[in-house]
Amino acid sequence: MSEGTRSARGRGDATAPRPPSVDELARSMSGTGLPHSVLVDAARDAIATGDPTTAAPRAERFATTLLRPVINATGVLLHTNLGRAPVAVARRGEPTRYSNVELDLGTGRRGSRSDHAARLLALAAGAEAALVVNNGASAVLLALSALAADTRVPVSRGELVEIGGGFRIPEVLAASGATLAEVGTTNRTRLADYREVIDDGDGAVGLVLKVHRSNYQMVGFTEEVAVRELATLGPPVVFDIGSGLLDEATPWLRGGPPPWLRGEPAARQVLEQGAALVTFSGDKLLGGPQAGVIAGRRDLVQVCARHPLARALRPGGLVLEVLQDTALAYLRRDGDAIAFWRMAQVPVGELVRRAEELGVGEVVRCHSVPGGGTLPGLEIDSAGVALPGDRTAALRRAEVPVIGRVHAGTTLLDLRTVDPADDVLVADAAKAALSSIDG
Repeated sequence: MSEGTRSARGRGDATAPRPPSVDELARSMSGTGLPHSVLVDAARDAIATGDPTTAAPRAERFATTLLRPVINATGVLLHTNLGRAPVAVARRGEPTRYSNVELDLGTGRRGSRSDHAARLLALAAGAEAALVVNNGASAVLLALSALAADTRVPVSRGELVEIGGGFRIPEVLAASGATLAEVGTTNRTRLADYREVIDDGDGAVGLVLKVHRSNYQMVGFTEEVAVRELATLGPPVVFDIGSGLLDEATPWLRGGPPPWLRGEPAARQVLEQGAALVTFSGDKLLGGPQAGVIAGRRDLVQVCARHPLARALRPGGLVLEVLQDTALAYLRRDGDAIAFWRMAQVPVGELVRRAEELGVGEVVRCHSVPGGGTLPGLEIDSAGVALPGDRTAALRRAEVPVIGRVHAGTTLLDLRTVDPADDVLVADAAKAALSSIDG
């Protein structure tokens, strides 16, 4: 290597700009609102790649992974990816207060979590008692663990379902310590099939489990056994109704039960027909937060509450508070206070009017669906606006992200799942998406 080359290279090294310090680069992104430690990580990673200019995009990508409010314009009322049933939560600016989650305000002594939301849900469902856990799968697992460990549990082969997230009835039974006794066939199960298991002398039967096929339909040459018949067998009947409909009469709706609810099992009627317990989710047709409920006979609910798993599966105070508000709305017969029922009942004509007032896109008729593994195959008439092409990425970049769906080459914004107070935000996001280069 010549002296000239060494000199030139040396001069180049001397004049090359030094990368910013990690702290300096992190502080330059303070306007993002992200914690400084997060920005430090983004800055350090960017500098390590040799390109500090990637720090800001890294921080922006991190921000998109955080939980934040979004507008659901998909038309899926119980959208699993968006938290299923929308519920109100405390926002900044409201007073910071505690909750008497385990305090008896009358005596000043330690109370029970079951004295609040669970007691109200039991009343709304016509049950002697209830227990709240952290989700519907937990409710089934706890009931089986507390009441049927080391015993056999007959289940119809037509009810050995799998729901979202890999929740499979046979695997939950195995985890609980119970032994699955399959009865009947996939499409036809009779009372005699259950009785054969109970009478064969191969081991005690702790309970009979019935499972609602809430996320698919079985039609054609089918037969299943009603709860009223199962209750004559002797062992307690536990029915996982899944979606959380409290009463088929829907006294919280001014117009009575909508026709699309026909055939959906409800907690009150299932218990009246002889089930010892019902289990269901809090964030489906119940319209509350993610939770699971066990309701029915007081003695069996108490056995579940005393089981060691009950403490491991219990929900936190925030969930119980929102669930209590949901239960109170049912008891007040105020369906409009529950977002799911309010959205489901909006007349199509009102949705068309709102779509026209947006002043963007083409007003279209469409169909909403319940979602959340509830009422499979059901479509509810709806309306919204269609934007040409796939505009979903641009809509997600709005200040309050708007989530739509692509249908037949257009982006559909279904207003049934949009709160009317958010219509102006949807209109602004749609206009920005139409002017966006990348759609």
